[in-house]
Parts: sequence; C-alpha cells; structure tokens
Amino acid sequence: MNGKKICAILLTCFVFALSSHPVNAQPGQTVKQDAKDAGHAIGNGARDVGHGTAHVAKSVGHGTANAARTVGHGAADVGHSIAHGTREGWDATKHAVKQVFHKGD
Repeated sequence: MNGKKICAILLTCFVFALSSHPVNAQPGQTVKQDAKDAGHAIGNGARDVGHGTAHVAKSVGHGTANAARTVGHGAADVGHSIAHGTREGWDATKHAVKQVFHKGD
C-alpha cells in the first residue's frame, strides 16, 4: 500500500470518527479535548489498517509458501517416477537382450 492510499484511509477514518459522535455544545468541552478525541480515533483507525495489512501480508506469504512446497513436492514425485521408469526400462531391455542372445540360461 502506498502513502497516498494510507493517507486517504486515515482521512476517511478521521471523518468517520468525527461524524459518528453527536455534536454537543457543552460548555466544558474544549477544542483541545476534541483534538485529542480525533487523534485517538485516527490512531485506532491506523492501527486497524495496520492489522488488516499485516493479516493480508501473512496470508499471501503463507499461500506462496504452500504453493512453492506443493510444486517442490510435485517435482520430487516426478523425479522419482522418472527414475523408477528408467530402471524398469533398463531391466526390460536387459531381459530382452538376454532372450535374443540366450544369455543367462
């Protein structure tokens, strides 16, 4: 995620946080408290975005690892099959040569 997307998400979280609280004209509430509440809301939104990004990154990483492991195991299985097929072909060739030349009787 690039910086522009992160800033847009944080700004959206900030606007949502401000719009989700009813506006009260209480005499005891100050601009400082409003700024503090907005800062907390932005921090919470940023933390949620960070956790979501980390979760997606872990999921992608684990998926990639599983795919690589599957490909590796498939390649190993193919290698073993080729080796067994080669051995069986060699044995069949050896047997056919012995039959033709009557060796080993």
